[in-house]
Amino acid sequence: MATQAKRPRVSGGRGVQPFPPRLTPSFAEPSACAPSAPSRGSRAPLRSSPPPPKARSALAPRSPAVPSGLSGGRTWSLRALISGGGARGRRRPGSCGLLPELVPAGGAGAESQERVALQSQSGWVPLLLALLHELQAPASRWRPYFALWPELGRLEHPMFCFQEPLEEEEDEKEPNSPMMVPAADILNHLANHNANLEYSANCLRMVATQPIPKGHEIFNTYGQMANWQLIHMYGFVEPYPDNTDDTADIQMVTVREAALQGTKTEAERLLVYERWDFLCKLEMVGEEGAFVIGREEVLTEEELTTTLKVLCMPAEEFRELKDQDGEGDDKREEGSLTITNIPKLKASWRQLLQNSVLLTLQTYATDLKTDQGLLSNKEVYAKLSWREQQALQVRYGQKMILHQLLELTS
Repeated sequence: MATQAKRPRVSGGRGVQPFPPRLTPSFAEPSACAPSAPSRGSRAPLRSSPPPPKARSALAPRSPAVPSGLSGGRTWSLRALISGGGARGRRRPGSCGLLPELVPAGGAGAESQERVALQSQSGWVPLLLALLHELQAPASRWRPYFALWPELGRLEHPMFCFQEPLEEEEDEKEPNSPMMVPAADILNHLANHNANLEYSANCLRMVATQPIPKGHEIFNTYGQMANWQLIHMYGFVEPYPDNTDDTADIQMVTVREAALQGTKTEAERLLVYERWDFLCKLEMVGEEGAFVIGREEVLTEEELTTTLKVLCMPAEEFRELKDQDGEGDDKREEGSLTITNIPKLKASWRQLLQNSVLLTLQTYATDLKTDQGLLSNKEVYAKLSWREQQALQVRYGQKMILHQLLELTS
């Protein structure tokens, strides 16, 4: 079975909500900035938050999730559900307010399929609609919170949403509804953060992870996220080389294409496809999967190691492995795909990996030298739109990782 990536390929599970860029910095007060140990006596152990989404398999496609579409062209309204309060009940003083229930404007008889269409499995769709409703409500209790957002009309600011994690034995139950935690999104994100959010059954705490001098900005972490994840989820990136969690992808089918380029006869091409089918059977590769390369490690080490080994092994050895249905492939290449050990790989492995990197680099519209020119020319860079600048940073970081890999395989 294919192992999961060590870090999440895509965020979108509990703990975070995709609204973009940075808020006004939050600075340290002199009394509350020393690192803190978890408090004793809590009912449940504190965990680092935002809780990381479950890591996706390397086989999982990277396309962003799209909420269910709205059906039927109906007019919709929102009705707040308050304990014992009915459709027009008031929110309890001091509470954030419960999520509104989604109801067709035509009344209870019109709910059925339309109501189901608005309910997403994660709970984000009703939460976002509730947010839009509150934005337009003059008497909304959320208005002081919205006032903290600069340029609110752009809707490009991070909003932290907390979804209470299920206990392990409750994993098969419906996920808990997400809740708004306004104070949690005040802090900006850095890979090299100095604070994080911890939570127990009864409270959330923002805890310093290192001493923070007075007047210095406090940085939270939104998780170990590559720049493409940050731009997708939050609308900002960390310029190279600040994001130590950045990654680059090599599509699995690109490695197959590189292997096919090395064939000379039809028999050799058929053998490559046979090896590929075998890897698919082992669940090491897939048509929409990707090998994930980090700055210091290969996150999909088992998948890439197995793929290089099977595609490069002698035909006789492959026949023996296939006859054993993969069970004889238990020998592990010690440290074979740590970044520093890539030059020690077998020559055939390095050649296949190098060709795969070259094919990947060809998929970009610009080369590394062009991007370096844009970044170094401050006048030209300033003329780019904000989104163009962020996109440039994303692809530049990816290309730097790929070029590092190219050098290691040469």
